[in-house]
Amino acid sequence: MTNASTPPSPLVDISQLAEKLEQFANDRNWAQFHSPKNLAMALSGEVGELNEIFQWMTEDASKEAARNPETAQAVKDELADVLMYVVRLASVLGVDLNAAAQQKLKLNGEKYPVEKAWNTSKKYDQI
Repeated sequence: MTNASTPPSPLVDISQLAEKLEQFANDRNWAQFHSPKNLAMALSGEVGELNEIFQWMTEDASKEAARNPETAQAVKDELADVLMYVVRLASVLGVDLNAAAQQKLKLNGEKYPVEKAWNTSKKYDQI
């Protein structure tokens, strides 16, 4: 439990990953290419590759994709790519992902109170 003077405990700690990604880019002189625009576009491409894995699967097959030997490695690889681009983009922009996630969870809790959002997929302005 936290009080007003104690910051909430981190939900995510990506600092080591951010450092590794920065070093990886610096070792290859790639920082020059890592503008927010380029990173966002690369992220979108990786999300597209993740979507391709699931594109024609049934709902049940999609639930098993990370355990199915035919798709598991591709799912892991694409999720890792998405994570790395999110972390790199946040780092380049100076966004604290932990603070952003905590703030967004709070906002979503206000937009989707349990008593209104329970068992519905409707958007907040429809509940």
